[in-house]
Amino acid sequence: MVYITRVIDFFLHLDKHLGVIIQDYGIWTYLILFVIIFSETGLVVAPFLPGDSLLFAAGAFAAAGALDPWLLFVILSLAAILGNTVNYWVGYFVGPGILKKNKIKFIKKEHLDRTHKFYEKYGGLTLVVARFMPIIRTFAPFVAGIGFMNQWRFHLYNITAGIAWVGMFVWGGYFFGNLPVVKNNFSIVIITIIFISVLPAIISYFKARRKPTANTNKS
Repeated sequence: MVYITRVIDFFLHLDKHLGVIIQDYGIWTYLILFVIIFSETGLVVAPFLPGDSLLFAAGAFAAAGALDPWLLFVILSLAAILGNTVNYWVGYFVGPGILKKNKIKFIKKEHLDRTHKFYEKYGGLTLVVARFMPIIRTFAPFVAGIGFMNQWRFHLYNITAGIAWVGMFVWGGYFFGNLPVVKNNFSIVIITIIFISVLPAIISYFKARRKPTANTNKS
C-alpha cells in the first residue's frame, strides 16, 4: 500500500520529484530517464512506469534550462526504440512458450489478448498507435515478436513511432510546460495527460465487453 501511494505521489508531483533528481544527480539524470523510458517499453513486466507525463515534465525542465532539449530528445528516442526492440526479441524467443501456459506470472493474459486485437485492427500501425497508449505500448512489441510482424517491418514502424512519441511529449513540455497556466496547475496537467493517454484503452475495453452481450441478445 505504501509503495502504491509513493507511485501515485510520483505521478502527481513529477515537477517536484524530477526537479530533485536533476538537482541531486545532474548529468546522470539523462541516464535515469533513459532507464525509465527503456524499462517502460522494454520490460513487459513494467507497464506501470510513467511515460507520457515524464516526457512532458522533462521537456518543461529543458525549457527552463535544467536539461538540454536536443540531448534529451535524442537519448529518450533511443531509449524508446531500443526498449521496443528488446521487447520484440523477448517475444520472438520466449513468447510462444509463454502463451502455451495457462498461468503467466507477472503478465496479464488479457493485456496480451487486447494487444492482439489491436494488431487485427490496425496491422503494423499498431506500433504507432500503441505508442500513445499506456500498457498497450508495453505489450505491442512483445506480441509483434511472437509472430505478427517480420523484423524489418517492425524496425520501420518502431523507429517512426519512438521518435514521434518522444518528440510529441518532450517538445510539448518544452514549448508549453512553462506557460503560467500550465506551470501553476502542473498536477492537473499531468492527470489530464494520463487520462487522455489511457482513454482509448478504456473505450476499447468497454467495447470488447459489450460485444458478447450484443451477440447473446441476438441469439
